[in-house]
Amino acid sequence: MSDNLKRLNKYLSEAGYCSRREADRLIDAGRVTINDAIPEMGTKVAPDDVVKVDGEIIGERKQDFVYLAFNKPVGIVCTTDTRVEKDNIIDFINYPKRIFPIGRLDKPSEGLILLTDDGDIVNKILRASNNHEKEYVVTVDKPISQTFIQRMSGGIYIEELKQRTKKCEVKKIDKYTFSIILTQGLNRQIRRMCEYLNYEVQTLKRVRIMNIELDTAIGKYRELTKEEFKTLSDLIGDSKKTFQPNQQRRNRRH
Repeated sequence: MSDNLKRLNKYLSEAGYCSRREADRLIDAGRVTINDAIPEMGTKVAPDDVVKVDGEIIGERKQDFVYLAFNKPVGIVCTTDTRVEKDNIIDFINYPKRIFPIGRLDKPSEGLILLTDDGDIVNKILRASNNHEKEYVVTVDKPISQTFIQRMSGGIYIEELKQRTKKCEVKKIDKYTFSIILTQGLNRQIRRMCEYLNYEVQTLKRVRIMNIELDTAIGKYRELTKEEFKTLSDLIGDSKKTFQPNQQRRNRRH
């Protein structure tokens, strides 16, 4: 019998409801029930148990997973809590299935963010986030000096976070614009780095996550190609999932 038991956060993740991290938050908030009883963190689910979130029954997955690349506009918040934020990413995309963002992109920032209903791949990407590249194009409020490039590249101690940023690749594009490739995802990292050097970010756009390039218009999304997904799976480690993109939804407009 024990072989059929599954941790509650894993159950919600594999059902495509949310990531394990978000599942833990829901469980801790008392919003999840098993057989109409509020469980403790770490509780395991048996095959005949009835799991609900906010009274909605969450069943085992029977459909293929969805993997989307979305060009997030400025002003959209990367949260699945549609009760709190009216400008949330879920309502904006209005996808016909429940999906959730992989990681975050600040409200005043724009660009590439991945969304899925595959909780397992969310965990793998977030666990790998300190080892894989994310590329950004940034404009600032005054001319970029060589000293700025060198200091950004070498790492900057962020007082609020009590840690130094990792060395990274920074290149000047024009007088006010530079590109930066990070292998870590500290909160508001680029903005904090610039502030330390007395620069203010004017625009910040993420243009790449690992092998996925930003290639859609602002506010539009597309499904990952089979080749993109295979490379992504290789980059994040052992992934045995198969992927069959639904070509009919590619480049769907909203």
